[in-house]
Amino acid sequence: MTFLFDEIAHATARLAEAGVPSPRTDAEEIAAFVHGVSRGTLHTVKDADFDALFWEGIARREAREPLQHITGRAYFRYLSLEVGPGVFVPRPETEVVAGWAIDRLREMDVTSPVVVDLGTGSGAIALSIAQEVALAQVHAVEIDPVAYGWAKKNILEHGQGRTSLHPEDLADCLPELDGRVDLVISNPPYIPPGAIPRDPEVRDYDPSRALYGSGDDGLDEVRAVERTARRLLRPGGFVAVEHADEQGNSVYWLFPEDKGWRDVRLRQDLTGRDRYVTARLNQD
Repeated sequence: MTFLFDEIAHATARLAEAGVPSPRTDAEEIAAFVHGVSRGTLHTVKDADFDALFWEGIARREAREPLQHITGRAYFRYLSLEVGPGVFVPRPETEVVAGWAIDRLREMDVTSPVVVDLGTGSGAIALSIAQEVALAQVHAVEIDPVAYGWAKKNILEHGQGRTSLHPEDLADCLPELDGRVDLVISNPPYIPPGAIPRDPEVRDYDPSRALYGSGDDGLDEVRAVERTARRLLRPGGFVAVEHADEQGNSVYWLFPEDKGWRDVRLRQDLTGRDRYVTARLNQD
């Protein structure tokens, strides 16, 4: 075992004691970041090249600062995105939502589908769609100026030339696209006011504007997504919106048949928990 792997073993124990969910992975990620190598090539770091900044990163993670803030990067599907203070760190469960949207877009008989991502944050969903759906024209909407700055960086790096960023509110954005959009997707704020997230990485570091929804149930932004999607979508277009695992039934009923929705479905993430609702605008 090299000196670095010995230090990683000690760091793993510290992170595990601090309650970090994936202590070995995080210790290796910090080691790779500090030493400028990939996790798969950590064995190439010579003992003499060990950088003590590794332990500074471990101390930050031990205090439950998000790994992505320490390394400056978040991985989402096939992307490596710049993230940091002031922007929501994309989560694995959202990859499932994006994947559903990508599958629907690939099935469409549309040469260049038009997509709108409401409340794009870091740009994770919008950029994944632009990367994985050939010729998709993606419009990413973000009103928060700090999050907008992070999205702009990522779009400049990964935008494929087909991702446009709009500093607008999701409730009244993009009137020029009314009735022309093939798919609307959103991971809006939805935590009810007064609720406290369990994970300190979320509670103490993610921006509150990206977490806490308005209204007694926290779902006013989801209601705004429903109204905006109804306005933007062409007949037969799709919407997908993420929610907390206990909100599935409530969100399902926000897309009623009498407002033109059909094929409303409550869908699960990889852990089997209710995670997002999808619907299609009536073609009649």
